[in-house]
Amino acid sequence: MDFLHRHIEALIFCSPNPLGEDEILKCLEEMFEAEIPATDISEALSQLKKKYSNEEFSFALEKVGGGFQFLTKPAYQTSIGILLKQQSKKRLSTAQLETLSIIAYKQPVTKGDIEQIRGVNSDYSVQKLLDKELVEIKGKSDGLGRPILYGTSDKFMEYFGINSIQDLPQPKDFAKQDNEIGEERE
Repeated sequence: MDFLHRHIEALIFCSPNPLGEDEILKCLEEMFEAEIPATDISEALSQLKKKYSNEEFSFALEKVGGGFQFLTKPAYQTSIGILLKQQSKKRLSTAQLETLSIIAYKQPVTKGDIEQIRGVNSDYSVQKLLDKELVEIKGKSDGLGRPILYGTSDKFMEYFGINSIQDLPQPKDFAKQDNEIGEERE
């Protein structure tokens, strides 16, 4: 069974995207030319999660975006933050974040709807989000002119470390607290 763990580690490590249990199973069955019980894969993943939760590792095996991926542990957030800051070309501008949040919460949504909410032209932001593969074209609206509908992609889930759209914070989560510091009370 130990050989199975090593192959699963290698598959997850080399995959640029989260790797689902079904993908792992297909790869291993093709490699070994034998049927492998899905429960063996689940058990191996569970043991690997436990193994990498140990403090001796700077990363952990996490389920994100519908699959498994090795992610750096929070204790190393500062050094990772420095690296990401240096690679700022991947950062999202305020306009892109606004556009992305509208798409995430209102999807599927047209560019016209986005521009109506933001009050400004969003061509550039939408194009940059498409280039970064955080949003994708979901089809065409039945409305006048059949405008393109946009929605979030699997890469969006991975980028923000969530498994589904339901994991996004809800507007009620942003409500102002009754006893917020600096607030005057009578």
